[in-house]
Amino acid sequence: MASDKHRRPRTRRIVADGSADHSVERGSTTTLTRRFLDYIRHERALSANTQAAYRRDLETFAEWLGGRAPAGLSVRDLGDYLAHLGTRGLARASIARQAATLRTFFAFLQLEGLVTESPADLLAPGRRDDTIPGVLTPDQVDRLLANPDHATPTGNRDRAVLELLYATGCRASEVSAMQISDVHLGEQFCTCHGKGDKERVVPLGRRAVAALSAWLTDTRPAFAIRAGSPPWAVLSSRGNRLSRMRIWEIVRTHAMEAGVPPDIGPHTLRHSFATHLVSGGVDLRHVQEMLGHASIATTQRYTHVDASRLKGVHEKFHPRR
Repeated sequence: MASDKHRRPRTRRIVADGSADHSVERGSTTTLTRRFLDYIRHERALSANTQAAYRRDLETFAEWLGGRAPAGLSVRDLGDYLAHLGTRGLARASIARQAATLRTFFAFLQLEGLVTESPADLLAPGRRDDTIPGVLTPDQVDRLLANPDHATPTGNRDRAVLELLYATGCRASEVSAMQISDVHLGEQFCTCHGKGDKERVVPLGRRAVAALSAWLTDTRPAFAIRAGSPPWAVLSSRGNRLSRMRIWEIVRTHAMEAGVPPDIGPHTLRHSFATHLVSGGVDLRHVQEMLGHASIATTQRYTHVDASRLKGVHEKFHPRR
C-alpha cells in the first residue's frame, strides 16, 4: 500500500443539478464561477454579502480573461491581472481583496481536480492601505444629518437612518438587517449583527434616540402596514426591508443637497464615527468593540487623526517646546 505522503490529494466534483457533467474541466469562466458560487453557498454556507462580493470579483476577472480558460493561467498572468486593476485606479485594499478571491477560486479548482497546483498561491499578499477613505468634519456631519425634512414620511425615515449610521458606526448591511427587537430606545442602545453574525451592543446618543423615536412612532407604522408588519427597523415606503443600496442612495442624496462632498457613502459615516471618537480621546479598545473589528490592528488606522492633537499637547506641555 502506498504511504500517505505519496497519495494524490483527493478531489471532489460539485454538480449543481445532480447530473453527471464531463465538460467541467474545460468549462468557461462563467460555468466555473457558477459552480464555485454553488460550492460556497451550499457547502461553506458563506453569507449572501460574501457570495455577492465573490461574484463581482470573478465577473471582473472573467471580463479581463476575454474567453481564456482559468485552468491554463500562470502566476505571471494573475500578476498581470492585478497590475491591470491598479491601472484602473483601484485602491490597494480592493486589489488585495481581488487577490484573495483568486486564491479561494483557484483553491476550489484544485479541489475539483482542474489544476494540480494553484498559481494564485504564489501571489504576494497586497499591502493594506491604512489610510481612511474619507472622513467628514463634525460640521459636515451636522449639515448632512439635518438635511432630511422630518415633516415628510421619507424625510423622517432618512433622518433616522443617517443618525443611526453615525451614532453607531454600523455598516449599511447591519442597518438593513436590524430588527425592531434590536432597538432599545429606553436603555439607549441597539444590537448589531456584524460579519459572521457576530453580535455587538452599541450605545445610542440623545439625537439618535430622538430621530429613531420619531420614525418608529410617527412614520414606520404606516410603512409597515403595507407589508404585513415586517420585523425590520427601517423600511422602504412599501414596507419592505431597506436594502443596502437604498441606504447608500439616501446618504448620497442628502450629501449632495447639504453641500457635503457627494462621493461618500454609509461607510464614510462609519469612518467619521470612529475618527471622531478616537480624536476625542476614546480608548481604542472601546472603539474596536463598537465597530465590531476582530483585530485591534484594523481599528488602529484611526489613530492617525491624533497627530495634530498630540502636536498641540506637545507644544503646550513639553519643557523645550
